[in-house]
Formats: sequence, C-alpha cells, structure tokens
Amino acid sequence: MSSPPLLRGAPARTDTTGLDAHGPDTAEPTGIAGRIREHIVSMCAGPEGGHLGGSMSLVEILSVLYFRVMRHDPRFPGLPERDVLLLSKGHGGIALFATLCEAGYFPAAALDEYARPGSHFMAHPHPEIPGVEIASGSLGHGLALGVGYALANRLDGSDRRCFVVMGDGELQEGSVWEAASVASAHRLNGLTAIVDRNGLQITGATETVHPLEPLADRWRAFGWRVLEADGHDAEALTRVLTLPAAPQAPTVVIAHTVKGRGVPFVEGQARSHYARLSGRQHLRALNAVRASTGGDRR
Repeated sequence: MSSPPLLRGAPARTDTTGLDAHGPDTAEPTGIAGRIREHIVSMCAGPEGGHLGGSMSLVEILSVLYFRVMRHDPRFPGLPERDVLLLSKGHGGIALFATLCEAGYFPAAALDEYARPGSHFMAHPHPEIPGVEIASGSLGHGLALGVGYALANRLDGSDRRCFVVMGDGELQEGSVWEAASVASAHRLNGLTAIVDRNGLQITGATETVHPLEPLADRWRAFGWRVLEADGHDAEALTRVLTLPAAPQAPTVVIAHTVKGRGVPFVEGQARSHYARLSGRQHLRALNAVRASTGGDRR
C-alpha cells in the first residue's frame, strides 16, 4: 500500500507526487503566530505556569518550519518520509505543543491537559504527544541526536531533512560543539541547526554569564554554513530555511529574537523564563497578542 501524501509549504525536493500546500495560512503565518502565542500564554496562566519567555521567542521559527518548510503530515506523524524537528531547548515545549496543535496534530482542547496529573503535556516535550520526536530538556543533547538522524537519512538514501532548534544559552554546553565537529566532518548537509538567539538565559544575559560572541565565526570555524535572520520575520526565515542545502556542509541559522516576544510587560527580560500568569496578567497578555496581530476573540 502506498504512503499517503505529505503536507508542507515548500516545493518538493524529489519527484514524490501528491505533496500539497499546508492550507490557507501557508502564505500568511501572522494569524498562525498569533494563535500559537494565545495558546502559550493560556498555558502559562494555569496553576503550574510555564516557560513563557523562551517559548514566545520561538513562535515564528516553529510556524515557518511547520507551515512553510517541513515535509510532514499531521494525520500520519510517523511516516518515514517526513522531515524531522528536534526541539533541543526543551523548555520551549509549550511553543511546540501550540504549533503542533495549529498544524492539526491534535485538537486545541488537548492543550487544556497541560500540567494536569498524568498528562503527557508537561513543561518539556514528551514523545507520546503526536508530532514530538524526542524527549528533551536536558540541554546540549539535541544536536548530537540530529547528527544521528542525518547520518541515518544518508544511509537510507533519503532526502528528508533534520532540523534542530537550540537555545543560545545551550551553546555553552561542550556537547554541542562535539556534535558540531562531527556533523562537519561527515559533511551532513541534510542537517540544519537553528539557534534561538534571544540573548538571555535563566540567570541573565548570555554575554554576561558566559559570552558566545563572535557566534557566527565560531560556527564557521567548525565548518558550518552560517545564515542569520530576524527570528520574528517570517519572510526572512522562509528565505534562509528554503535555500538549497550547502554542497558538503551542515547549515546553522542564527535567528535573532526577543525573549517574551508579544507580551510587552516581560519582553526582553530574564524573569520571563518561567511565569505563572495571574488572571489579570493573562488578560493583558492575550490583549497584547491580539492587538499585535489585529485579532480580537473576546
């Protein structure tokens, strides 16, 4: 029996037939980003709160990947032909849950289970959730797993891509650079790393805690093709993420973002790392998100 068609926004890389656009929002992700942000702030308004800041900085990155770039089908999450996304910065899990919900992997009502006893929807991703590839949250592991996926794809003769989304504070882990070296040595051009460069980690600014700059030069020194983009500009992200693969090198996209993007009273602040929004703060956050996207769902 033949596999069902995969969905994605980007043009097909092979002669596979039946690849459809992802839906009416494919060309305009602003509305999708707004809905994702609404889900995030609502989860952070629950009794346990959530990782607000680093989830909000991921929104455009994830929406562009799922609605414009990646080859996937929410009806059949485990299809071998799918592209793979590994969320190495597992504390952005609620952004991934919200994106998968909007992409059709499960209904919005499932997000109401977030942080409930026995639920798979928790602070970090759980692979029992449809569309989640790996459990993550212990930082520094995702890129090494991405190397494994990319090597397996090569051995299988597959053109599917592997995307690894990392936080910038995570780059202080030595295991990241071990994996970066291996990826370059094996010329894994099917591997793309995306760095959520919001400049903050739980204890403060990355450049104060453990400086990373010159970050682009570091990646180049490890043999990677380096691209940079405004991480909240969907068009800029689409351009860099749909470029043809480098002939013999993995690619890293440094996406410049703002922690807490969309919620003005926490934007650019380390204290947004984990938040439990009060009822009033929840309403303020929802109003801010809706104002920024021109929507009102009251």
